[in-house]
Amino acid sequence: MTRRTVQEEQARLRKKRQKARGFFSIFKKPMHESLTSVLPIMLIVLALGFTIAPVPNNAMMAFLLGGVLLIGGMGLFTLGSEMSMIPLGQAVGSEITRSKKVWVIVGISFLIGIIITVAEPDLQVLANQVPAIENNVIIWSVAVGVGVFLVIALLRILLGIPLSYLLIGFYAVVFTLAMFVSPDFWAIAFDSGGVTTGPMTVPFIMALGVGVSAVRNDKHAGGDSFGLVALCSIGPILTVLLLGLLYKPDGSSYTPVTVPDAQDTVEMFRSYTHALPEYFKEILLSLAPIAGFFLIFQLLTRRLNRRQIMSMAVGFLYTYLGLVLFLTGVNVGFMAVGNFLGSSIASLDCNWVLIPIAMVIGYFIVAAEPAVHILNRQVEEITAGSIPAGAMNLALSLGVAVSLGLAMIRVLTGISIMWFLLPGYALSLALSFVVPKIFTSIAFDSGGVASGPMTATFLLPFAMGACDAVGGNVVTDAFGVVAMVAMTPLVTIQLLGASSTWLPQPWPRWKRSSSWHRRKRNETTVFDDHHHQPGGGLRTICGFLPGLRRAGGVHGPGPGHRQRRCAELSGPGGH
Repeated sequence: MTRRTVQEEQARLRKKRQKARGFFSIFKKPMHESLTSVLPIMLIVLALGFTIAPVPNNAMMAFLLGGVLLIGGMGLFTLGSEMSMIPLGQAVGSEITRSKKVWVIVGISFLIGIIITVAEPDLQVLANQVPAIENNVIIWSVAVGVGVFLVIALLRILLGIPLSYLLIGFYAVVFTLAMFVSPDFWAIAFDSGGVTTGPMTVPFIMALGVGVSAVRNDKHAGGDSFGLVALCSIGPILTVLLLGLLYKPDGSSYTPVTVPDAQDTVEMFRSYTHALPEYFKEILLSLAPIAGFFLIFQLLTRRLNRRQIMSMAVGFLYTYLGLVLFLTGVNVGFMAVGNFLGSSIASLDCNWVLIPIAMVIGYFIVAAEPAVHILNRQVEEITAGSIPAGAMNLALSLGVAVSLGLAMIRVLTGISIMWFLLPGYALSLALSFVVPKIFTSIAFDSGGVASGPMTATFLLPFAMGACDAVGGNVVTDAFGVVAMVAMTPLVTIQLLGASSTWLPQPWPRWKRSSSWHRRKRNETTVFDDHHHQPGGGLRTICGFLPGLRRAGGVHGPGPGHRQRRCAELSGPGGH
């Protein structure tokens, strides 16, 4: 082999290694995020299993294997949704508003709401839990409810209607209607609002809001791009309450979750391999309507080029594989262990320890929700880092910790869920008048996002096992965990926004630099829209423009447009 041939071969191998490193590097960040999210909850369960709540060997093996699938599945889902669901949502949002025809916006929004709701895997779990109502009835009724409220949410963005007014009106209707419905439906109805806004729905809906808000030319458009999940969560609650007027509870008994009966690791592995085909089919049926909508959208608009189509196709594949692994792990491994732990701890003489243990689990488990990472990334992007992911995670974790503590108090005492929901929502709606508007939108979105598959498949069985052990009514006392998890972040995230307005903020080092003063000339405040104080707020940003450029799709606005928009938003007093 000549010297030139050797050099060419070495160059070819170096290029091949660089390409391989580039391919694997795209998985590094999402896998690291999923590992750091799932590992704490696994360590907590292991600590409980080795101390106060011994877990059978077969259940522990199922849990550990489920944890591995959870980590891999969440990483793939996060990567896939960034490549497929979010770009598709932004492109659809921009396209339907470009037509400027109300009937097009209403019709397509309603259709999208039904498609993504029927595609939500957690809705199947909810349908099996509602007493006396057939699965298809609840699924399609809830889907219609989400479709109607998605239309309302998009029209709100276009018309600039304050979110707080709509929330007060609709929740007044919800609690008034609940007075005429059997208490057996209360917890399940409010649970449905959180369950239906899961990992399939949230990325698409949030991106749709960004795309629609891109046509607005005012400084509040960035904040108004949030709030879609909040309104879409109300639809299922109203739907289930309306069905509660037509159907009567049939007294269905609670069937406890069984621990996988495996004698060794081979049998345990088979329990997963037998479950995988079921979830491959379920997620395929869930993603098929969205993929079909994508194909029809591309054929009609020709908006995306070939490279973007290939990227989104790969993203759909990652999303598919990620959800299959994630749901297999939580349903086979986590659900049984959650039920067993709840039952074991509630059977102790000092069963009050259930409250602090549940709070610790709640603090860490919210980070394992796939859609939470999507929400935090979207918030950080839209606000250009002014609301950092760390602050969002802390507020969500504290909120879910409080909600789990209150839920366990309900399990141990049998207090009605309305004694918690009424004051909680009243406080949340009252805070919406005294905090920056963008925090209200993000807070009510985060409530639906935090109550995802980990809540439905680990925390709910945990509460069911505890309730069964103390002899409570599972339908009225254990159900409602999802509703509690969806409620408390409304308060904690708005308090985060209130702290930015009420408390004196230290001047960070970067604010004193000359580069900051140069940037400030073309910036405007996005939070302090009705409580602006000099030096107040978290940080000033150029409205929603970081998201606007991406929302514009292939032909979106460029850097020059961004500079002009900053000047427009700043106005005469912007310098």
